[in-house]
Amino acid sequence: MAPFRCQTNTSLDQIIIQNRALFKVLVPILDSLILVAGFIGQTLVIVIITGRRRKQNQQVHGTDTLLLGLSAADLLLLLCLPFHTSAIVQGCWPFGSFMCKAISFLGIACSAASVFTMAALAVLRYLTVVHPTWAYRRRVHRRINLTVVLLWIPALALAAPQFAFRTTLSHSTEYCFAFLSNVSQVVYSVTLFLFGFALPLGIIVLMYAKIYCFLQHARQVGNAPQLERYQRQVTHTSALLVLIFTLLWLPSYILMFSKIGGTQNSLSRYNYIAIIFRLMSSSVAAVNPVLYGLMSQKFRQDLFELGRRHQLVDTLYSMECSKV
Repeated sequence: MAPFRCQTNTSLDQIIIQNRALFKVLVPILDSLILVAGFIGQTLVIVIITGRRRKQNQQVHGTDTLLLGLSAADLLLLLCLPFHTSAIVQGCWPFGSFMCKAISFLGIACSAASVFTMAALAVLRYLTVVHPTWAYRRRVHRRINLTVVLLWIPALALAAPQFAFRTTLSHSTEYCFAFLSNVSQVVYSVTLFLFGFALPLGIIVLMYAKIYCFLQHARQVGNAPQLERYQRQVTHTSALLVLIFTLLWLPSYILMFSKIGGTQNSLSRYNYIAIIFRLMSSSVAAVNPVLYGLMSQKFRQDLFELGRRHQLVDTLYSMECSKV
């Protein structure tokens, strides 16, 4: 069989046709920035956390395990990015039916696993701050490895329909398209929205609200300045997490609902709104290391120590080379 060649789709919107040159330049640049920033950020998180585990007499913390799971999900999500970039630039899907199913499946599964892990992090922080004795007795932190694995089960379940209904569609050019009736689209979209966005967001808001109320009560009873500082830090951090979580994920779900009932031809088009929303959701993989890593004082200290060690190694190497 001859290799598939992308053809120009004369039915694309006039705006897209007139600005195709801009699309071909801007989209790869922005996606490349997200890919590089995300890869560097996630790699730093993995290096620092695995470095902590190598230290002697240091107990493995459940938060670190969840952060490793979050990094793994985000790195897999970044692997999908070049395929979407190529499809946007070429105006078609050139990778065939199987990759259409696989990339769609992987994207949904990794996004859901990432969101579920964020919710699990919020629950763990709530237990650690509000119920530390109970968490210690139940050995919560030692069960986190199993939790990370179990979080992938509902994530894979949410993504499974992609293999059943997603395929390529040839209509003067080839698209990666989901064949679903309007009713099925509504059911699947609502399911994704509820379990992949609304429920995790509700858990995150609830857990941080409970932490805030606990610290507020403890500060009033104990009148401790350090609690006031910690409460202020938790308030700012939780508000930022909720805000960014909503801003980056909600537009994609709005777009998903807006596509229900569209024609096959219209659903295969990429317009400015769709591309902006896709960039926002893709940038989650680059933003998460900042939110869950660099905002932590302990993480920043470990990062500084890592940089100092590498600087020392470079200095010693330069001294050895100068002797030769």
